[in-house]
Amino acid sequence: MASSPPFSLSTDPFTSTHCILLPTKSSKIFGSTVILGKIEHTHLRKFTPLRRDQGFALKASMGPPELTQQLDKNKLETLSRAEDGCDIFNGLKDRFLSFKNKYMEDVEQFEKLAMAQAPKFMVIACGDSRVCPSNILGFQPGEAFTIRNVANLVPPFESGPTETNAALEFAVNTLLVENILVIGHSCCGGIRALMSMQDDENASGSFTKSWVVVGKKARTKTKAAASNLSFDEQCTHCERESVNHSLSNLLSYPWIEEKVAKEELSIHGGYYNFIDCSFEKWTLDYRRTKLEENGRIAAKNKVFWS
Repeated sequence: MASSPPFSLSTDPFTSTHCILLPTKSSKIFGSTVILGKIEHTHLRKFTPLRRDQGFALKASMGPPELTQQLDKNKLETLSRAEDGCDIFNGLKDRFLSFKNKYMEDVEQFEKLAMAQAPKFMVIACGDSRVCPSNILGFQPGEAFTIRNVANLVPPFESGPTETNAALEFAVNTLLVENILVIGHSCCGGIRALMSMQDDENASGSFTKSWVVVGKKARTKTKAAASNLSFDEQCTHCERESVNHSLSNLLSYPWIEEKVAKEELSIHGGYYNFIDCSFEKWTLDYRRTKLEENGRIAAKNKVFWS
């Protein structure tokens, strides 16, 4: 069996991604040093072993022997840092083994889940690493069919296929979920990107902008209702408005509206504020919503948890 090709580590500024802002505490993350709130990235990439003549040409181009020795030393130090990066997976290993202990305590439940799933909830949440719905609301395996995307948006039915409406179709028509919960959150980067767009801006050059433009109506309503507020306050307003816009978009799917009208399915909005750790929940009032105009929704059963 052929052995796996070796790896080299590159700190080439043209191949590294942008720095990620982190707390200012110095620490080791994946073999990289966090300094003053920034992480210096290194990247693993496969390389093909050099032929002898290629190696000679490469060394000749490197300059004097002292420079070559320094480069070799730097490479060894970089490889050592990469090995230290494996520590992060040791943490994941410990978490998995802790989960396995719970698994073994309830083997019968997991055996049932291995045969089929019957979740009561479908959750549409943001991909933001700070707002995992299972952590926030304590969903256990088998309880919630979850889709996460940038800014927890639901595109309208006429927009065509996306992974979000494919998940909706499966959850509603195959799994027969009884509740759809769309969860927005504070400090949402996707909503900030939406609010930063100009009215005449072409979104085709950016995957992110091409996606968040789904919430353009929520942005328009926010600009109209909160034009006297600061940009940050407008973003907060739009974080909630976009959830209601998504609830309205859910009703554009014929098979969802049919089930909601028959009271076989309920759709809900939620908003998680991780600044003060509070959660708001409301339910779309279908009959009153049908009387509203301009895509507005009527809500009922509003609750606030803090």
